[in-house]
Amino acid sequence: MEYKIFSWNVNGIRASHKKGFIDFINKYKPDILCLQEIKALKEQFPQEIMELNYEINIFSAVRKGYSGVATFSSVKPNNVLKTINREEFDKEGRVLITEYEEFSLFNIYFPNGKASKERLKYKMEFYYYLIDFLKEYIQKQPNIIVCGDVNTAHKEIDLARPKENENSSGFLPEERKWIDDFLDFGFVDSLRLFNDNGENYTWWDYKTKARDRNVGWRIDYFYVSNNMKDKIKKAEIHTDVFGSDHCPISIVLDF
Repeated sequence: MEYKIFSWNVNGIRASHKKGFIDFINKYKPDILCLQEIKALKEQFPQEIMELNYEINIFSAVRKGYSGVATFSSVKPNNVLKTINREEFDKEGRVLITEYEEFSLFNIYFPNGKASKERLKYKMEFYYYLIDFLKEYIQKQPNIIVCGDVNTAHKEIDLARPKENENSSGFLPEERKWIDDFLDFGFVDSLRLFNDNGENYTWWDYKTKARDRNVGWRIDYFYVSNNMKDKIKKAEIHTDVFGSDHCPISIVLDF
């Protein structure tokens, strides 16, 4: 069976809906779609979206208009989890796990550490707690996909201006080291199986109109457990899709 899975930080589902979200769905027809930063409760989702031919699971933050994730599935998941057993992370609607026959999919909106030292600390705690959580989870299901807005560029090739940002959250040594540690734990960066080129970005600053000049960052990823590496047939960045300061990314898996 083939799965076409997309991930997209929509920067507000209601705003994205006004900017062509339905057109995106109709064009790409994802089998599974993971959204981050939905900024809405379930009852605030536009009715047109809720009427799409998907099972839609939504995990909103306690704080209104903030964070949150949603997973749209044309293939009904066997189980859905809306917790990683830590209240300080769960209350921000960070992780939504959908379990399918062949794999488990972690749709994650990773914290942003730019606002303050406290938020950077929170981000790093989230990062390493996730590995600890996965160490236990992987015992029952070794086939795992982790996708979403990681809020960190891994290598210099993953952002347009690495030197200018080496002291900025999103490209700090400790943040980048976590990605090294995560990959060493047993995951692969799916895009890099197919594309080793620079200037492949997924986020651009709105204020400076950076997208017009492609001055961006690659901070959205599909990580797939090493044991499924041969199942990945394609990995792409869809820079032709607008409606957010991020663009969608996708993988195709064949089981």
